[in-house]
Amino acid sequence: MYVDPPAPQPLQPGETPPSAGTSALPSPDAATAWEFNPDYQRLVVLWRQVLPMLENLTSSLDRAYQMARSRDVWDAPVGERYVEDLAEWRTRLGQYRQAILTSISDQAADTPRWVPVNAGAPHAFS
Repeated sequence: MYVDPPAPQPLQPGETPPSAGTSALPSPDAATAWEFNPDYQRLVVLWRQVLPMLENLTSSLDRAYQMARSRDVWDAPVGERYVEDLAEWRTRLGQYRQAILTSISDQAADTPRWVPVNAGAPHAFS
């Protein structure tokens, strides 16, 4: 079984932006205000949307797998093939879940939680 990667953490009550670095000289275009990164917030929301869907798929497939393994459902050679197929689907779903959640987690790790409000950076697609 796979272990889920760390989830992106939402803005916590009382969380403050990073303090200004004291080692660097202040520059005229230095950020004076910070905001919680909207891109990071979208990753938090995406994680919260995707995880219940993946849980639902996993539990549905697990129920079908348990029923198929039960001899009360059927006792025929085709039943064994069906169980093998379901086992393969469970493996693929586990890999799919791992890939999706790892992708979101990695993107969140590469995305700063706080961004300067007056960064003055060009916005390519706005």
